[in-house]
Amino acid sequence: MEYKISELVSLSNVPKSTILYYIKEGLLPEAKKLKSNVHRYSDEHVELIKYIKYMKEEIGSSNEHIKFALQNKNQSLSSSLSMLEPLMHTLSGIPENSEHYTKKQFVDRYDLDAEYLDKLIEDGILLPINENDFTDKELSILRLIEYFSEVGVEYEILRAYVYHAKALSTLEHQMQEKLCSVRDDKNFSSLWKIMFETLFNAKEYILNRHTYRVLLKALKNEISK
Repeated sequence: MEYKISELVSLSNVPKSTILYYIKEGLLPEAKKLKSNVHRYSDEHVELIKYIKYMKEEIGSSNEHIKFALQNKNQSLSSSLSMLEPLMHTLSGIPENSEHYTKKQFVDRYDLDAEYLDKLIEDGILLPINENDFTDKELSILRLIEYFSEVGVEYEILRAYVYHAKALSTLEHQMQEKLCSVRDDKNFSSLWKIMFETLFNAKEYILNRHTYRVLLKALKNEISK
């Protein structure tokens, strides 16, 4: 369908000045020009505005990043680094102001056993984003492992936790591939919302609620004894 600017404003709930600014900045394509003062917008404009709003409001993406991402939007979700960058950054869980260490710096600073560190990495319990890039995030996991050891909980339970985490990540990748297979210009923003909302909302909800139910059942069983 084709829309007047007033209709696009109504559909997107974005002011005319903002839409024109997005076009000027290269975030949106130019409108179809029927006459010198008559322009028409398409469903693609509606869908892209939804995407821009979501990335700005929910992810905090800059105009520069969004523009670069949209230039590559016809690539699949899995092959476009520019599209996945904000997702990958969020998944890394590393705060902007984190201090980074090489492996040697990390071992020396916290007086760690390098071989033990290698074992944790091999077992998938410690997962530095890059081979030689460690932060306090890794340190917090090391401390957690120490707490497990101090109270006598077997190391194998952590390995089992990693096993199930890997299985879940595989399912998430399969979901991403399914989204790639049905993407077009009309559902572009919706598919990205599904991906982000699944990973950062539904995932927490489903996992925590199942944990809640298991603990509640255990508590009820204990009380009933």
